[in-house]
Amino acid sequence: MNMPMLLPHPHQHFLKGLLRAPFRCYHFIFHSSTHLGSGIPCAQPFNSLGLHCTKWMLLSNGLKRKLCVQTTLKDHTEGLSDKEQRFVDKLYSGLIQGQRACLAEAITLVESTQSRKKELAQVLLQKVLLYHREQEQSNRGKPLAFRVGLSGPPGAGKSTFIEYFGKMLTERGHKLSVLAVDPSSCTSGGSLLGDKTRMTELSRDMNAYIRPSPTRGTLGGVTRTTNEAILLCEGAGYDIILIETVGVGQSEFAVADMVDMFVLLLPPAGGDELQGIKRGIIEMADLVAVTKSDGDLIVPARRIQAEYVSALKLLRKRSQVWKPKVIRISARSGEGISEMWDKMKDFQNLMLASGELTAKRRKQQKVWMWNLIQESVLEHFRTHPTVREQIPLLEQKVLTGALSPGLAADFLLKAFKSGDY
Repeated sequence: MNMPMLLPHPHQHFLKGLLRAPFRCYHFIFHSSTHLGSGIPCAQPFNSLGLHCTKWMLLSNGLKRKLCVQTTLKDHTEGLSDKEQRFVDKLYSGLIQGQRACLAEAITLVESTQSRKKELAQVLLQKVLLYHREQEQSNRGKPLAFRVGLSGPPGAGKSTFIEYFGKMLTERGHKLSVLAVDPSSCTSGGSLLGDKTRMTELSRDMNAYIRPSPTRGTLGGVTRTTNEAILLCEGAGYDIILIETVGVGQSEFAVADMVDMFVLLLPPAGGDELQGIKRGIIEMADLVAVTKSDGDLIVPARRIQAEYVSALKLLRKRSQVWKPKVIRISARSGEGISEMWDKMKDFQNLMLASGELTAKRRKQQKVWMWNLIQESVLEHFRTHPTVREQIPLLEQKVLTGALSPGLAADFLLKAFKSGDY
């Protein structure tokens, strides 16, 4: 059908812009009248990953665009071949049955950067998300799993703590998943993925699943797919999810935006009171644990505990029902770890009862959506044909000092804006 024939009203340039959007096909529905209240032309483009309905409503000051996005499982699976459909169904059925091999393969699929596999991963995630919602509804709306983020400087004893803590939880009947994030080399791009070697007992436990993943240059101490991996682990029946991040500094706390509770582990030589006062990672902590509190380190551990208790008093409250605590633990002797778990359960119960936990999770989904958008926009910018042609030339001018970095960035942004989409 010819597009101009369907545009009797004077605002053609608004709808013409719709034709440039990257959808596969369009179907236009128009009412007989274009008056306010009765005339709502609706353009409905469909693609294999969802249904996007763009409504144009005639108002006194012109046309106003409303974008509504409806996504159904049928739309997601529409563009899959039979082989791909069987592959996704196999992963999904094995995942919800708790098969570790299917969980591992599903996380590998989610971490893939290949475009088609990324589409398959989104189909799988949508199926798991629907299953997850059904399970939560049967649990009277309460979260199925407790998500805990563990962070701290290198050498704080994060892996050693998880080994002892994880064994304690599995002995008490919990199913534990550990997502250990290792830093990727800035030189070679590789990652050692060695955290699992320090959890020999826990890695043999059938009620525990340990998954090391590289950061691949992602800032904030987590990978870009950590959030999706959490959802897959919960779908596989794990009720406690531990995210061990890389050794982080004071400004890297992205893990706090994807967990229910953020636990900061500090060694006895973790800095003085001034380090605790500095706004940053300490401000995000719900629980601070001073590790290695045994032997000759008991005295310095007590001193650090007292200093951080004093420092936390100066920080603004983030919750109405919970005040951050500072405790001492030892993974070697087990001192304080059982009490630490009791405090973590108290946190979960208080946050659930007050409704803060539910609100926090909803906010985290929004934050993570924008994080992924920023990453995708940057990738789209780099691969844009006009920008890609200009990058080597402008980089060379910046290297020789002929052009300032700011001006080169402005040139690239202008090339991106003026490019033919």
